[in-house]
Amino acid sequence: MSAFNINFLDHVAIRAKNMNISIEWYTKVMGLKKYQLEKWGEFPVFMLSGKTGVAIFPANLNDEKVNLLSKNVKIDHFAFNISNSDFKKAQEYFNSINEPFQFQDHYYFHSIYLKDPDNHTVELTTILVDESSFYI
Repeated sequence: MSAFNINFLDHVAIRAKNMNISIEWYTKVMGLKKYQLEKWGEFPVFMLSGKTGVAIFPANLNDEKVNLLSKNVKIDHFAFNISNSDFKKAQEYFNSINEPFQFQDHYYFHSIYLKDPDNHTVELTTILVDESSFYI
């Protein structure tokens, strides 16, 4: 029993080499809406679907680079949940715009994995089993 409930993933913060390129990618490829709030200035820029998405911050390119293949402590990926019908539509759309992705069968879920302009892994996932029996 938890003292409080969490409703959904709000956002994941990412660092981008070029914020404009990333904003364009998340708009075109993922269909997210841009929110840039006056009180916060140039960043972060939120790219949202409803109430969930990514917050984009500029990368400090003078900092030491992270080994992207490392399995050490880092954000590995983030996922957006979509319906089964939208999962099929997403694959068709990505194929139509020549956006590369990988499909994976996770038995209970099917997932598509893409790379954004800064090589962050973005997942779209859909549940295959009855949600009421899966999320107990």
